[in-house]
Amino acid sequence: MKAIDWIDERLDLSEIRHFIAEKGVPVHTQKIWYYLGGMTLFLFAVQIFTGILLLLYYRPSAAEAYESVQFIVTQVQFGWLIRNIHSWSANLLIGLAFAHFFSVFFLKSYRKPRELTWVSGILLLFLMLGFGFSGYLLPWNELSFFATKVGTGIAGAVPLIGHFSLRLLRGGDDVTGATLSRFYGLHVAVATALVALHLLLVQRQGMSVPLDIEKKLKPGERVPQMPFFPNYVLRDVLAWYVVVAVLAALAAFYPWELGTKADPFAVVPPGIRPEWYFLAMFHTLKLVPSHVLGFEGERLGVVAFGIAALFLVLVPFLDRRASRGESSRLFTVLAAIGLVYLVTFTIIGHYAK
Repeated sequence: MKAIDWIDERLDLSEIRHFIAEKGVPVHTQKIWYYLGGMTLFLFAVQIFTGILLLLYYRPSAAEAYESVQFIVTQVQFGWLIRNIHSWSANLLIGLAFAHFFSVFFLKSYRKPRELTWVSGILLLFLMLGFGFSGYLLPWNELSFFATKVGTGIAGAVPLIGHFSLRLLRGGDDVTGATLSRFYGLHVAVATALVALHLLLVQRQGMSVPLDIEKKLKPGERVPQMPFFPNYVLRDVLAWYVVVAVLAALAAFYPWELGTKADPFAVVPPGIRPEWYFLAMFHTLKLVPSHVLGFEGERLGVVAFGIAALFLVLVPFLDRRASRGESSRLFTVLAAIGLVYLVTFTIIGHYAK
């Protein structure tokens, strides 16, 4: 305690102490969804920590990237474990981010006054997907090389700015060492500022109460609260322990394969596909006819996904009924359709040849 008093005397932490002591978390039957955000944040911290350790040995060049990862896995003490944790935590992070996104969508937690909290969260989800895409190329193996070539090719189908986007991502017309350097630079650009903004908005506005529970409250009545510290924090830490157990089991029993080094002049191997979180979009674009109503099919599909992304950003401003505290079945149905689509097409894309 003397150390805390010493710091408090110099930084004046009284306001923070008062905030923590007064802060509460609503208690209701659906409070389990509150822990998804904390679990996602924990995995983000794991990504930063393990990423920094990997950066001590990783070399971002086409000539040395594969060999440096191979050295980490085979020569560096516990390097294999750090790489496996980093790879698996990236996948779990995106999976939990999607689960958190749908829980917020179904509970209508984006309604007034939490519109900016939703926007910052959606931008974070998009950023996590971008980090996943950029990190996939870094080992410079055969699978990641050709999957990146396909993925950046999709960006080239964007109307008007497609060619510019493709060259911007690749650093040229083809996937080369320049692409690797650009993806490396994108990957190490930590999203700390956006995460901090999202957390600030969550703390500022508090945690939302589900609409169906809020409608049952009498005028002036509040949902029962539990103290944020230590009650909620200890439950959150328990959820982190569960994540650590799953992460450790995956890293130990299902090591992430390194594969063979990429050869830009080799023939594209069969079955090349992106990571699971892009499978739904990838398989959808494969099913779109080459020409639809006189337009190029792939280009039309990319535009449709862009419109869907813009719609997600604007959901709090479009769902006026939820903002007024009224039932919003239309957006619940849209969320359900989106969830079924993602799950179904991800599974189909995984097994498709």
